[in-house]
Amino acid sequence: MTRPTTALRALLESGEPFLAADCYSALTGRIVEQAGFRAAYMGGHATSMMHYAIPDNGIYTPTEAIEQAGRVAEAISIPLIIDADGPGDTVADVYRSIRRYERVGVAGIHMEDEVTPKHSAWEGALMPIEQMQEKIEAAVSARTDPDFIIIARCDEFYHEGGGGTNSFDEALARGLAYEEAGADVFLPTFAEETQIAALREHLTIPIGAYGSLKPGVTISLATGWGVASAATVHQKWAAHLMEHGDLPEEAFAFDNKDSLIDQGLYDDLIGKWARRRDLPLRSSE
Repeated sequence: MTRPTTALRALLESGEPFLAADCYSALTGRIVEQAGFRAAYMGGHATSMMHYAIPDNGIYTPTEAIEQAGRVAEAISIPLIIDADGPGDTVADVYRSIRRYERVGVAGIHMEDEVTPKHSAWEGALMPIEQMQEKIEAAVSARTDPDFIIIARCDEFYHEGGGGTNSFDEALARGLAYEEAGADVFLPTFAEETQIAALREHLTIPIGAYGSLKPGVTISLATGWGVASAATVHQKWAAHLMEHGDLPEEAFAFDNKDSLIDQGLYDDLIGKWARRRDLPLRSSE
């Protein structure tokens, strides 16, 4: 069986553009896999919001992210890419985080160059290029599996809510520096098609993006919609239950639930155990 890391690297090296679809839990990872996606993506905003009800401003810790990532990686066979934020304040923190991500079965991570507290009331900036290079180098040196993917996210084009100034020259300088440090993919957040095309003229590593696949992009991380739709539906039925005291049958509809949670596998296992001990079985047996 191909390792998830090897599968992800093969996808990137094929040059064929692909989407890594949104998940924030083991179940949603299974849903993404069952839908046919070749990779899954666990975003920091989605996961921290769903599991801890906190914003994506840097308070979601590497320990929390690794814990959730391991649960998802265990449940799926397709590669899992993680939003690792920093991942940590120092090169030592980064090194240990990458080692732990590898051990729990993650296929790759992206690390970003925004300074915490990010996406907040503070109008922060991006970290110096040299500092981001040092973190990338620490991440590269930490991996024991050479196929583990290091994606360098750059927020230079994220000038409203991020720390960038929307300078193409700065984004290019960062892309070249991050590639030199050993990054496998450059992810310029919110880059436009013309900017992506211009970056490709200078970079040799693949370029990533968020949302739908844009021309020139090899991998796109389609995130945010999963947790938003789940929360919206939960709000809807919670309000209905509060107002009416009960719920319609459609509130409990869940297609393919048994296959998503391996119900048949465990039923067979328990059935064999019960027969071996001559224990009673339910009528469905």
